[in-house]
Amino acid sequence: MPPLDHIDAFADDLTAIRRDIHAHPELGFEEVRTSALVADLLTGWGIEVTRGIGKTGVVGVLHGARPGRRIGLRADMDALPIDEMTNLPYASRTPGVMHACGHDAHTTMLLGAARYLAETRDFAGTAVFIFQPAEEGLGGARAMIADGLFDRFPCDELYGLHNSPYHDHGVIGVKPGAAMAGADFFDIDIKGVGSHGAMPQVSRDPVVIGAGIVKEIQGIVARNMDPTKPAVVSITQFHAGAAYNVIPETARLSGTVRYFDTADEELIARRIRAICQGFAIAHEVEIDVSIRNVFDVLMNDPARADDLVTAARDVVGMDKAGLKDGLQMGSEDMADMLRIVPGAYCTLGHGGTVPLHNPGFVFDDAALPLGASLLARLVETRGAAG
Repeated sequence: MPPLDHIDAFADDLTAIRRDIHAHPELGFEEVRTSALVADLLTGWGIEVTRGIGKTGVVGVLHGARPGRRIGLRADMDALPIDEMTNLPYASRTPGVMHACGHDAHTTMLLGAARYLAETRDFAGTAVFIFQPAEEGLGGARAMIADGLFDRFPCDELYGLHNSPYHDHGVIGVKPGAAMAGADFFDIDIKGVGSHGAMPQVSRDPVVIGAGIVKEIQGIVARNMDPTKPAVVSITQFHAGAAYNVIPETARLSGTVRYFDTADEELIARRIRAICQGFAIAHEVEIDVSIRNVFDVLMNDPARADDLVTAARDVVGMDKAGLKDGLQMGSEDMADMLRIVPGAYCTLGHGGTVPLHNPGFVFDDAALPLGASLLARLVETRGAAG
């Protein structure tokens, strides 16, 4: 029986699992309930389980019926700090936390693949199921790697996927080579001189200084970068003050940098620091800058991208799976794993019109068997590869 037919038979179970995880979301490195659920299910299916990799990560290992390659499959488990606004019966029960990116679905798809492979055992090699914590900018992949992930559970190839409300249902696409941007996060702390709001002349106003920094930083890509190379610098937070009549003492700006070339990353970091140094001198204030890398550029191995497409066509057909062009400025920390193990990361389209990271995001459960079948088929096809 093909993976999709077999998995379709327990699709209702997958929907129930996904909705249970959705109703109980957990932030990065806090996925205690989710990881316990994952570990218990894997154990019940006869899969070897190791808990606590990268704090809350889980790894399952399943040996096939014949010798072969070790194929890694990875899913993320964490939610986002967003208040859900869907009014669904299984909406988040945790205020301020929501699965608005579909990681509940990714986890469920990998569980579906694990169940299918455990029930059939008709594959060569070994399947390594990697359930990763803290993908949303907290370094979950790096934490698992630092905990010896690939030393303890070596893989010859590695695959993963992300749901996509931006593509038609069942459409699977993968871009060979550089596919998703690397990312830095930054904080800029301004220490000025506070005063009464009616007496600005005795202050060194961090709000005005911060506003100037925002304007100048927005010019980095437009005026310092090679216009043929993609990059983004975005200020996403501005915190200052707590009263109408008080010029505050301090302000903090925070944001993100996206890039595809480390030379561009370094240029942007230098310009941010230089701009802040100039404002500090001009306004006689202290400005501290912290810039930290959080994601590598995601690189899909071209040969493994072809292999993923081949497996995908077994599941969704020739017309719905293929290689794609175009870089994505979004980032994904599976990039850190793909720097160690060659593999590929794809998108899986599903119904819906609300974008990711939106409080109204709704995942289409009809895509669960497709994702599970793709992951299972990759083990079946690649485990036996020469």
